[in-house]
Amino acid sequence: MASSFFPKATGARGSWFYEFVRFIWSGIYRLLGWKFIGELPPGKKFVIIAAPHTSNIDFPAGFAAALHFRLRITIIAKAALFKGPFGWVMKYLGGRPLDRDSSKDLVGQIVQAFDEADEMMMVIAPEGTRSKGERWKTGFYHIAHKAQVPIVFGVLDFGHKEVGVKGSLMPSGDYEADMEKIAAVYDTTIPKKPENRSDYL
Repeated sequence: MASSFFPKATGARGSWFYEFVRFIWSGIYRLLGWKFIGELPPGKKFVIIAAPHTSNIDFPAGFAAALHFRLRITIIAKAALFKGPFGWVMKYLGGRPLDRDSSKDLVGQIVQAFDEADEMMMVIAPEGTRSKGERWKTGFYHIAHKAQVPIVFGVLDFGHKEVGVKGSLMPSGDYEADMEKIAAVYDTTIPKKPENRSDYL
Protein backbone atom coordinates (compact mmCIF):
# COMPACT_ATOMS: atom_id res chain seq x y z
CA MET A 1 0.00 0.00 0.00
CA ALA A 2 1.11 3.57 -0.61
CA SER A 3 0.78 4.43 3.06
CA SER A 4 3.34 1.77 4.01
CA PHE A 5 6.01 3.31 1.80
CA PHE A 6 5.15 7.01 2.12
CA PRO A 7 4.13 8.33 5.54
CA LYS A 8 1.32 10.87 5.45
CA ALA A 9 2.02 14.39 6.68
CA THR A 10 1.16 14.68 10.34
CA GLY A 11 -0.10 18.25 9.97
CA ALA A 12 -3.70 18.62 8.86
CA ARG A 13 -4.43 21.40 6.41
CA GLY A 14 -6.90 23.75 8.02
CA SER A 15 -5.86 22.92 11.60
CA TRP A 16 -5.08 25.89 13.83
CA PHE A 17 -1.42 24.90 14.07
CA TYR A 18 -1.04 24.51 10.30
CA GLU A 19 -2.72 27.85 9.64
CA PHE A 20 -0.60 29.53 12.32
CA VAL A 21 2.66 28.22 10.82
CA ARG A 22 1.43 29.16 7.33
CA PHE A 23 0.59 32.70 8.43
CA ILE A 24 3.95 33.25 10.16
CA TRP A 25 6.23 31.59 7.59
CA SER A 26 4.52 33.05 4.52
CA GLY A 27 4.30 36.43 6.21
CA ILE A 28 8.04 36.51 6.85
CA TYR A 29 8.77 35.96 3.17
CA ARG A 30 6.30 38.63 2.12
CA LEU A 31 7.93 41.09 4.53
CA LEU A 32 11.27 40.22 2.92
CA GLY A 33 9.85 41.22 -0.46
CA TRP A 34 9.10 37.78 -1.90
CA LYS A 35 6.10 37.02 -4.13
CA PHE A 36 4.21 33.74 -4.40
CA ILE A 37 3.45 33.12 -8.07
CA GLY A 38 1.38 30.81 -10.26
CA GLU A 39 -1.31 28.22 -9.74
CA LEU A 40 -1.32 24.46 -9.44
CA PRO A 41 -2.86 22.38 -12.24
CA PRO A 42 -6.18 20.63 -11.59
CA GLY A 43 -6.04 17.21 -10.00
CA LYS A 44 -4.51 15.75 -6.88
CA LYS A 45 -1.52 13.87 -8.27
CA PHE A 46 1.64 15.37 -9.73
CA VAL A 47 5.42 15.53 -9.50
CA ILE A 48 6.73 18.96 -8.51
CA ILE A 49 10.22 20.01 -9.60
CA ALA A 50 12.02 22.13 -6.99
CA ALA A 51 14.66 24.06 -8.91
CA PRO A 52 17.15 25.53 -9.19
CA HIS A 53 18.61 23.95 -6.05
CA THR A 54 21.99 25.53 -5.28
CA SER A 55 21.94 26.47 -1.59
CA ASN A 56 20.90 25.34 1.89
CA ILE A 57 18.46 28.24 2.12
CA ASP A 58 16.40 26.94 -0.82
CA PHE A 59 14.47 24.75 1.58
CA PRO A 60 12.93 27.50 3.77
CA ALA A 61 11.67 29.29 0.63
CA GLY A 62 10.24 26.05 -0.75
CA PHE A 63 8.59 25.37 2.61
CA ALA A 64 6.93 28.81 2.46
CA ALA A 65 5.57 27.99 -1.02
CA ALA A 66 4.24 24.61 0.14
CA LEU A 67 2.40 26.33 2.97
CA HIS A 68 1.12 29.09 0.68
CA PHE A 69 -0.43 26.55 -1.72
CA ARG A 70 -1.59 24.36 1.19
CA LEU A 71 0.16 21.37 -0.30
CA ARG A 72 0.15 18.04 1.45
CA ILE A 73 3.31 16.88 -0.18
CA THR A 74 5.61 13.91 -0.19
CA ILE A 75 9.26 14.91 -0.27
CA ILE A 76 11.98 12.55 -1.45
CA ALA A 77 15.33 13.85 -0.22
CA LYS A 78 18.67 12.66 1.07
CA ALA A 79 18.61 11.26 4.59
CA ALA A 80 20.85 14.06 5.93
CA LEU A 81 18.01 16.59 5.54
CA PHE A 82 15.96 14.67 8.10
CA LYS A 83 18.54 15.44 10.77
CA GLY A 84 19.26 18.75 12.46
CA PRO A 85 16.96 21.76 12.97
CA PHE A 86 14.78 21.18 9.89
CA GLY A 87 14.39 17.44 10.36
CA TRP A 88 11.03 17.79 12.12
CA VAL A 89 9.78 19.99 9.28
CA MET A 90 10.62 17.32 6.69
CA LYS A 91 8.72 14.71 8.69
CA TYR A 92 5.81 17.09 9.29
CA LEU A 93 5.48 17.61 5.55
CA GLY A 94 5.40 13.88 4.88
CA GLY A 95 9.02 13.47 3.88
CA ARG A 96 10.70 10.24 2.87
CA PRO A 97 14.48 9.87 3.31
CA LEU A 98 16.23 8.50 0.24
CA ASP A 99 18.73 5.69 0.70
CA ARG A 100 21.06 6.38 -2.22
CA ASP A 101 22.85 3.07 -1.64
CA SER A 102 19.69 0.99 -1.81
CA SER A 103 19.36 -1.52 -4.63
CA LYS A 104 15.57 -1.32 -4.54
CA ASP A 105 13.65 -0.08 -7.59
CA LEU A 106 12.76 3.29 -6.09
CA VAL A 107 11.09 4.58 -9.26
CA GLY A 108 8.86 1.52 -9.44
CA GLN A 109 7.87 1.83 -5.80
CA ILE A 110 6.98 5.49 -6.22
CA VAL A 111 4.93 4.77 -9.35
CA GLN A 112 3.04 2.09 -7.44
CA ALA A 113 2.42 4.55 -4.63
CA PHE A 114 0.97 7.03 -7.14
CA ASP A 115 -1.31 4.32 -8.55
CA GLU A 116 -2.64 3.41 -5.09
CA ALA A 117 -3.02 6.93 -3.71
CA ASP A 118 -6.06 9.19 -4.05
CA GLU A 119 -3.85 12.24 -3.54
CA MET A 120 -0.09 12.49 -3.96
CA MET A 121 2.05 15.54 -4.60
CA MET A 122 5.71 14.64 -4.71
CA VAL A 123 8.49 17.24 -4.61
CA ILE A 124 11.84 16.32 -6.19
CA ALA A 125 14.98 18.42 -6.68
CA PRO A 126 16.28 17.09 -10.04
CA GLU A 127 19.76 18.45 -9.43
CA GLY A 128 20.04 16.02 -6.54
CA THR A 129 22.48 18.22 -4.64
CA ARG A 130 23.02 21.91 -3.94
CA SER A 131 26.61 21.58 -5.21
CA LYS A 132 27.56 21.89 -8.86
CA GLY A 133 26.44 18.73 -10.62
CA GLU A 134 26.98 17.43 -14.11
CA ARG A 135 23.33 17.40 -15.13
CA TRP A 136 19.79 16.94 -13.79
CA LYS A 137 18.84 13.48 -12.56
CA THR A 138 16.18 11.84 -14.72
CA GLY A 139 14.21 10.08 -11.98
CA PHE A 140 11.54 12.79 -11.66
CA TYR A 141 10.74 12.44 -15.37
CA HIS A 142 10.49 8.64 -15.38
CA ILE A 143 8.29 8.70 -12.29
CA ALA A 144 5.87 11.21 -13.84
CA HIS A 145 5.81 9.44 -17.21
CA LYS A 146 5.20 5.96 -15.79
CA ALA A 147 2.64 7.22 -13.27
CA GLN A 148 0.98 9.36 -15.99
CA VAL A 149 0.92 12.48 -13.86
CA PRO A 150 1.91 16.08 -14.75
CA ILE A 151 5.29 17.60 -13.95
CA VAL A 152 4.76 20.92 -12.17
CA PHE A 153 7.48 23.58 -12.51
CA GLY A 154 8.25 24.73 -8.98
CA VAL A 155 10.66 27.68 -9.10
CA LEU A 156 12.99 29.30 -6.57
CA ASP A 157 14.01 32.61 -8.12
CA PHE A 158 16.27 34.61 -5.83
CA GLY A 159 16.97 37.28 -8.43
CA HIS A 160 13.32 38.30 -8.74
CA LYS A 161 12.34 37.11 -5.25
CA GLU A 162 9.67 34.81 -6.62
CA VAL A 163 8.73 31.34 -5.43
CA GLY A 164 5.89 29.18 -6.68
CA VAL A 165 4.71 27.62 -9.92
CA LYS A 166 5.52 28.46 -13.53
CA GLY A 167 3.35 26.00 -15.41
CA SER A 168 3.29 22.25 -15.91
CA LEU A 169 3.82 19.58 -18.54
CA MET A 170 2.44 16.10 -19.14
CA PRO A 171 5.49 14.01 -20.11
CA SER A 172 5.30 12.66 -23.66
CA GLY A 173 7.98 10.00 -23.31
CA ASP A 174 10.42 12.00 -25.45
CA TYR A 175 12.78 13.05 -22.68
CA GLU A 176 15.01 15.39 -24.68
CA ALA A 177 12.09 17.20 -26.34
CA ASP A 178 10.30 17.66 -23.02
CA MET A 179 13.49 18.79 -21.30
CA GLU A 180 13.91 21.56 -23.87
CA LYS A 181 10.49 22.89 -22.80
CA ILE A 182 11.39 22.58 -19.12
CA ALA A 183 14.77 24.25 -19.65
CA ALA A 184 13.07 27.22 -21.33
CA VAL A 185 11.20 27.86 -18.08
CA TYR A 186 14.15 27.51 -15.73
CA ASP A 187 16.58 29.45 -17.92
CA THR A 188 14.85 32.64 -16.75
CA THR A 189 15.20 31.88 -13.03
CA ILE A 190 18.12 33.10 -10.93
CA PRO A 191 19.39 30.69 -8.24
CA LYS A 192 20.95 31.73 -4.95
CA LYS A 193 24.34 30.48 -6.17
CA PRO A 194 24.42 30.58 -9.99
CA GLU A 195 27.84 28.93 -10.03
CA ASN A 196 26.25 25.75 -8.61
CA ARG A 197 23.58 25.44 -11.30
CA SER A 198 23.63 22.06 -13.08
CA ASP A 199 23.06 21.45 -16.79
CA TYR A 200 19.66 20.12 -17.80
CA LEU A 201 20.90 17.44 -20.23
